[in-house]
Amino acid sequence: MPQIVVGDAALTELKARARAELVNDILPFWTEHAFDDAGWLRGAVLDDLTIDNSRPRHSVIAARTLWTFAVAARDLAERRDELTAVGQASLNLLLGDFWDESEGGVYWALNPDRSVAADRKQVYAQAFAIYGLAQWYELTGAERAREAAWELFTLLEGHARDRSRGGYLEALSRTWGPLENTALSDKDMSVPKSMNTNLHVLEAYTTLLRVTGDPRVREALHELLAVSLEHILVLTPFAHCELFFDADWNSQVDTVSYGHDIEASWLLWDAWEALAAAGIDDGKLEERTRSAALLLADAVRAHGLDDDGAVMYEGTPQGVVNDQKHWWPQAEGVVGWLNAFQIAGRAEDRAAALGAWDFIEDKVIDREHGEWFAELERDGSVRVGAQGDVKIGPWKCPYHNARACLEVMRRIA
Repeated sequence: MPQIVVGDAALTELKARARAELVNDILPFWTEHAFDDAGWLRGAVLDDLTIDNSRPRHSVIAARTLWTFAVAARDLAERRDELTAVGQASLNLLLGDFWDESEGGVYWALNPDRSVAADRKQVYAQAFAIYGLAQWYELTGAERAREAAWELFTLLEGHARDRSRGGYLEALSRTWGPLENTALSDKDMSVPKSMNTNLHVLEAYTTLLRVTGDPRVREALHELLAVSLEHILVLTPFAHCELFFDADWNSQVDTVSYGHDIEASWLLWDAWEALAAAGIDDGKLEERTRSAALLLADAVRAHGLDDDGAVMYEGTPQGVVNDQKHWWPQAEGVVGWLNAFQIAGRAEDRAAALGAWDFIEDKVIDREHGEWFAELERDGSVRVGAQGDVKIGPWKCPYHNARACLEVMRRIA
């Protein structure tokens, strides 16, 4: 981790604000609303707390909730018992109904009656399962979690890793063979590789390396970081991450995702720090990663940041094309710019991190019903009736906003 910030009154206050939001809002909301009395994930919880159990349940939500409550239980020792109970409910689902006992890995989605709705092996989902299971193992020492995380790592290395061209494939069939439609969601392209999936494999392997110290994870992460800097990051006309690729890393669109870019800025650096702690001595890669983190933070600040401190949704190299303000880019903005400030000490990064949190408190947090609104218009008004208009759902989870709070807490003394 970059140098912990000390002696900064505004950032010390930010730490207190983030902790209060985590402890008094995000974690209690998920503790109360995520699961029914039988321990089954709710299909969706709308902004007004209406429950819609007709929707499928996704393994990614179980994995992200597992990760969130494992880290929260670690860092909030006084609440460990209650937080661990929510993590255990998530673990039970991930290694229970979501786990493919015959072919290995986690299913993409289940129906409301717990039957399989989508049996494909989306690599994105396997990565988040590794992420959550490794963190749970660190917290509890549960051997089943470690074994499952290692099984998933082995499956990805054996079936999803492109050993000739680098990176990881987007999705495979239930039996780990080719799949015609690999798209992660209705918004995404069906392509062999994507930035989003590879970023979250990198994130998962970073945690798995820290927890296990295994040289096989170190080798895989080392290569993936280098591949990401070589093929996903581009520097013209400004630093950003290409999003969708063919098998040879030829970009398929010119879309710029400001939220993914600021998230990548700190996850790339986090991966490097895990590698360095594990004994990798690669000065060139270190400098390339440091430069990438700062250039991405610069670019999002210059091209994707609105005057009110919020991160807008999407653009192209020519400018913003979608000025909506979704919940998760704001959370990633806080961490990304705080990370850049820790690396280089630039006042503009500190200001951007503080500004992003001000916007979150002013517009994103739902003071009436709890948690965060998913999607806002550019003026900060809530997008009512939008597809993602939920507090809990397939893509609305405690991972981005809880993680932002936890990262702020650990980075500021």
